[in-house]
Amino acid sequence: MRLLHRPILLLKSRLSDKHFLIASSILVGLFSGLLAVLLKYSVHLMARLASLPKGVTDIFIVAALPLGGILLAIFFTRYFLNGNLKKGSSHIVYAIVKKSSFINFRECYGHLVTSAFTVGLGGSLGLESPMVSTGSAIGSNYGRAYQLSYKERTILLGCGAAAGIAAAFNSPVAGVLFVIEVLLTDITVAAFIPLIIAAACGALVSKIILAEGVTIAFTLQQPFDYHNVPFYILLGVVCGLVSILYRKIFHGIEIRFGKIVSPWTKAFLGGSILFALILLFPPLFGEGYEGVKLLELKNPERMLDDSVIGSVVTSEAMILTFVGMLVIFKAVAAAVTLSSGGNGGSFAPSLVIGSYLGFLFARLINLTNIANLPVSNFTLVSMAGILSGIFYAPLTAIFLIAEITGGYGLIIPLMIVSSLSLVTVHFFEPLSMEAKKLSTMLNSTIETRDKLLLSRLDLHELVETNFAVVDVNASLKDLVKQIAVSSRNMFPVVDEKHRLVGIIHLDKIRNIMFDHARYETTLVKDLMVKPAAVVELNENIFEVLAKFESTGQWNLPVIENDCYMGFLSKSTILTRYRRELMEAS
Repeated sequence: MRLLHRPILLLKSRLSDKHFLIASSILVGLFSGLLAVLLKYSVHLMARLASLPKGVTDIFIVAALPLGGILLAIFFTRYFLNGNLKKGSSHIVYAIVKKSSFINFRECYGHLVTSAFTVGLGGSLGLESPMVSTGSAIGSNYGRAYQLSYKERTILLGCGAAAGIAAAFNSPVAGVLFVIEVLLTDITVAAFIPLIIAAACGALVSKIILAEGVTIAFTLQQPFDYHNVPFYILLGVVCGLVSILYRKIFHGIEIRFGKIVSPWTKAFLGGSILFALILLFPPLFGEGYEGVKLLELKNPERMLDDSVIGSVVTSEAMILTFVGMLVIFKAVAAAVTLSSGGNGGSFAPSLVIGSYLGFLFARLINLTNIANLPVSNFTLVSMAGILSGIFYAPLTAIFLIAEITGGYGLIIPLMIVSSLSLVTVHFFEPLSMEAKKLSTMLNSTIETRDKLLLSRLDLHELVETNFAVVDVNASLKDLVKQIAVSSRNMFPVVDEKHRLVGIIHLDKIRNIMFDHARYETTLVKDLMVKPAAVVELNENIFEVLAKFESTGQWNLPVIENDCYMGFLSKSTILTRYRRELMEAS
């Protein structure tokens, strides 16, 4: 990118802002796609080198590799990234809302290295989340380098993320939809063209460079049969319930690992758990897409190759039990890998779990002779159901599976299963896993565009401090002196520890402020009143607006740890909101 710096500056001087944004989306898309392809290929190569061989001794060595990947990821993060690497889409949205779409430059390469170590050496996560984080960082830093506006910088951030997803699956439509559903929830029509161009560039890079077999792809083997719609409906509900189970497993393991202080202890504990799991369930090694292909080809027995229990699992009932246990333990392995210090995301685990679930569902129905379901179709459709239930992104799930199957033959069951899965999950959990983390970071939720814009407002920047402060033990004479030099009609009253104890309104004392006989005998504490409400500096903007609404006040005092900080004006909030609205339009 440095080699292109001068040509890009020249391009910027010759083009209009709109045309330069289009050109920038091409560059960001190509570069993000190239890095995504590099990550995908390097991990694929590492996985090939560490592919599970036949010897018992070698199997134990391979099962121990994830520990090495986690340790390398922790080492790189600790000593090359100052121990600071933001994981997950929640941090990207937080940067959009609270940091003017600025992402640290280290995110451009940190995720590539740490996820390559983690997943390449067998960590049971996916590469798509690191690709999204890397692409977003590239778009953000490109916008910073060429001094683009907040709106343009945000669009390019989304362009990088869309290109990353598009390159990972050779699926440009899914890349665009993922950004719209997960990252840029307040997107405008003007942003569509740059996003589409960037995603197309990312997919093109993937198509040119990556060999067949590196990206996941399937061939639709049987057409959609409308007689199976009731089973697709049932599968949608089951996918929703399994998605809830996935997030509960993830949350529980995160809490338990969060209690461990030492990162090295976490790594060794996580590596030990993965060691045991991979010995029993070899498909848990790495992303797990090889197991998906085996199920799609109806060869589930090959998933037992190299398992220490493979020799005893012989009947179909035991094989189906094995696949069912993979549904649970893939979630456990993914959560352990991430919580113990590895880097990756839930995109691949959700697709893999979906394939296991769909295969198991169809085979069980077929065994009961209730119907003869197309196993491969249910395997694919269930992938969309779990992806939708975990990320709350049904459109991404629908078009991703449609694109990787090379057509839209399953579009109806994809829509049924994805939507029902989301409805089921949403009944129990209104927010996705990443959205819940974001709401904790923002101390509020951002379901609507208005809430998103309001969340960008920082109370620290809105507090007005040009109010004359009066001591609680001061006299009326002292107060009049403060009034003489102040342009405000409100006066905060504080004690010796600067704690807010009251407020004096100029209108309420106007009738006595010129009565010199009372200057020495009347004290401030006799004139002050308690504030109608106070604002804590750590409150979110929605709680503040609720206090303005309930009290009918236009100015409220702000405190932090009981100490007076200033005043917050309703008119200041509305003015700043209008500015945000204009910038986003």
